[in-house]
Amino acid sequence: MPRAQPNGSDRDLAQSFAAQRPRLRKIAYRTLGSYWDADDAVQETWLRLQRADADEIDNLDAWLTVVVSRVSVDQLRSRGARHEDAEADLPLGPPDPEATGPDTSALQSEELGAAMLVVLDALGPLERLAFVLHDVFGLSFDDIAPIVERTPTAARQLASRARRRIRGLDLPAERLRQREAVGAFLRAARHGDFGALLQLLDPEVELRADADAVATAAPHADDGAPLLQRHARGADAVARIFAGRAEQTEIALVDGFPGAAYAPDGVAQAVYAIHLQDGRITRIDIIGDTMHLAELTIRLEG
Repeated sequence: MPRAQPNGSDRDLAQSFAAQRPRLRKIAYRTLGSYWDADDAVQETWLRLQRADADEIDNLDAWLTVVVSRVSVDQLRSRGARHEDAEADLPLGPPDPEATGPDTSALQSEELGAAMLVVLDALGPLERLAFVLHDVFGLSFDDIAPIVERTPTAARQLASRARRRIRGLDLPAERLRQREAVGAFLRAARHGDFGALLQLLDPEVELRADADAVATAAPHADDGAPLLQRHARGADAVARIFAGRAEQTEIALVDGFPGAAYAPDGVAQAVYAIHLQDGRITRIDIIGDTMHLAELTIRLEG
């Protein structure tokens, strides 16, 4: 039996969602810290949109922002992230002077990336979300309040708590430490220094690569491309993938986060989002999908 063709309304909805997908993915990634979890959150948002009555949605952009935000918070809670205090609706200290000003972020994207990698796991789900929506995406606290199901004052306080933690960091020094860690990893990989790789990798490090990244690397294995697979866990397994195999891969900022890029001729064909904790690499996300790469801001740093 032939499949039914989508009607014009369905096509318009799909096109509208596709136009919003990059923004939704960025919200989810900044909140969750994982490209794969962000993809899951965006997909769940699409499924909920398909189940909703589109005629009752007055502002699709706002509706999608609410849904992807709440899905992201649900994911954080399901993985055991720390919850906010039960009295999160009450002011927790003096108001943050910057929080009462214009809804703009004082941090550059690369500084924000360095900071978020350090403080992300120390923040509760709603703190993360309020900070991301306000300081990164410029939403007002009046708009954020219904998303986090708090008053505007409480939403302001959630973002302020995250901001205070970030201000306590030496951001230039932290960014330098992260860059040096990525550089040390690439040097150890190029030189085939297995022992150094094991020292740089967390014992429970996880690697995930999309199908395009695996397909791009496979034909070049004899030329030193990593022996990629879709999923690997543990320092020994990940070290074997990279040992002696990091030619044409260089340090890069990926959406402001430290990482690397496989960039022959200066064009990124795959990026490595590298997550660090206490000086060790805990996760490597490798993205090779061209549509996904086009959504990322990639800056090669040599």
